[in-house]
Amino acid sequence: MTKENLEFKTEIKQLLDLMIHSLYSHKEIFLRELVSNASDAIDKARYESLTNSSVLENEKEWKIKLSVDKEAGTLTVSDNGAGMTRAEITESLGTIAHSGTKDFLAALQSKEVKDNPELIGQFGVGFYSSFMIADRVTVMTRKAGSGDSRGIQWESAADGFFTVEDVDKKTKGTDVILHFKEDEKKYLDEWEIRNIVRKYSDYIEHPIVMDVEKEKDSELKKGEKVKIKEEETLNSQKAIWLKDKTDVTDEEYREFYKHISHDFADPAKTLHYKAEGTSEFSALLYIPSKIPLDIYYKEYKMGPTLYVKRVQIMDHCEQLIPRYLRFVKGVIDSSDLPLNVSRELLQSNRQVEIINKSVTKKILDTLTDMKKNEFDSYLSFYREFGKVLKEGVHFDFTRKEAILDLLLFQSISKGGDAYTSLQEYIDGMKEGQEDIYYITGTSYDEAKNSPYLEAFKEKGYDVLVMLDEIDDFIVSGLEFKEKKFKSAIKGEIDLDTSTDDEKKETKKKFNALIELIKDKLKDEVKDVRLSGRLKDTACCLVGDEQDMDPQMAQLLKQMGQAVPQNKRILEINPTHPIFDSMNRLFEKEQKSTVLDEYITLLYDQALLLEGSKPKDPAAFARAVTRLMVKDADKAG
Repeated sequence: MTKENLEFKTEIKQLLDLMIHSLYSHKEIFLRELVSNASDAIDKARYESLTNSSVLENEKEWKIKLSVDKEAGTLTVSDNGAGMTRAEITESLGTIAHSGTKDFLAALQSKEVKDNPELIGQFGVGFYSSFMIADRVTVMTRKAGSGDSRGIQWESAADGFFTVEDVDKKTKGTDVILHFKEDEKKYLDEWEIRNIVRKYSDYIEHPIVMDVEKEKDSELKKGEKVKIKEEETLNSQKAIWLKDKTDVTDEEYREFYKHISHDFADPAKTLHYKAEGTSEFSALLYIPSKIPLDIYYKEYKMGPTLYVKRVQIMDHCEQLIPRYLRFVKGVIDSSDLPLNVSRELLQSNRQVEIINKSVTKKILDTLTDMKKNEFDSYLSFYREFGKVLKEGVHFDFTRKEAILDLLLFQSISKGGDAYTSLQEYIDGMKEGQEDIYYITGTSYDEAKNSPYLEAFKEKGYDVLVMLDEIDDFIVSGLEFKEKKFKSAIKGEIDLDTSTDDEKKETKKKFNALIELIKDKLKDEVKDVRLSGRLKDTACCLVGDEQDMDPQMAQLLKQMGQAVPQNKRILEINPTHPIFDSMNRLFEKEQKSTVLDEYITLLYDQALLLEGSKPKDPAAFARAVTRLMVKDADKAG
């Protein structure tokens, strides 16, 4: 096939432009990304060779080779892994806009990524980091087991275009040739390459080799030294997860975490253990300290790397961990699973279920221990990952109580900076309080000052503040330690301290007025009733117990989802002077236009209090202005 000149997708052009002009720090990560890609290619070939020996092409050793040519100003990263076809390299390196490219471009708006471009590995676009240090990149590749020496060459100068052509390539795998910019040639120095490999790639299990010049005694002339080049392995290749914990330093744990996670921060917690009994496996797992920027993207890759008897089977094995713990990184090496295990087999394999249960319990036990003995560390973790952890309450019924025990909330009594657990909340409940009360909102201050909490504050009842959109969905209808969760803004709340006779008298007094309000607002609300939650505010709108929380409804609308239009209930505060005035007006003239206007104003006020707009903002403004003029005239 002849040489093709192709154009990059728009997103990749944008990505390359940012790589070249915006990301200056930590440029050395280009080598980490290329070595990581080479390692993945070898893992893929090694796995394929289990069932197809032609992939080996009579080679017995896997390796990644770094070759420096100072005169030409090039560094070549070679592997003898899977290699690519023409279609695969064209798709992978230019014509298909992968979701990771778009996600990374979106994340670049965040200061965190701008200051830490090494995070590109999280988005699977690491190859393009080569253009931070190279003005031209050439890739030569040949598919393993193809049976001939026809390879493919891909080349680009990051000018918006790339070429693809057929070439002769005797060996399988891929060579990435970097043509360095003049001011980036320090990366051709041996010590610089050694440092980068040691820092980022020491735990790659395949040897990373380089020809190194050494002095040796001459075999021809005694007493003289000669310089020769020898291939030297730069990485330790330690399978750290198979070692005893006592033989691994904290520094080694941290560096391995950064290698597998592409994170720049140290992990919050390291879990290293061996399981024996019904299933034998080794696990090295990490709880990160910072939330990955792509964790809420649909394409987020979750699950530990799965090894079977030290052979990597899968990069991200989702079946080994529940989705609400998807932030956990690590490695699991099983002695019981078959080497040829497939994704389909993993879904119904009993050994996988056993590993999943063991890993989940270990992580939850570790978090429980952190909460009990290292609260400040746990609070830092929870502020990052609490929203993800909460998903388990809904999706993991068998561990619901354990997960609820891990949740933390702000509360009205503790203030915005402190957090309380559900057990602490129950321990502090007032005499006569039966339920766990909570309020949802978009900010602590907004929730704290909500009129819905007036009666709670008067009785000294604490109320949990829940600020995540999913909170009401998760806790609605739940119980913890036999205490029900009850929303302060939904359902009927009766905190009125009046006697039953006093309540009956009040209801009788305002019954006719309430019926009038019901009739006037019949198209807007499904009921009007006296409130047991208001003390100073005139009225508020509440939903039924099973209604969707307003914050969740707003989120679904923003996502373009259909939201059921449930009418709500208008609660009026019988102790507010406006209702005595309205009642007197009603007794004088039952069809008063002024009374109609007051009722409409009350409903609009209730809408404003919950964060909604009046149905007719212009009419609302005119009515308020008329009342202001009327009061001003009286005062005059």
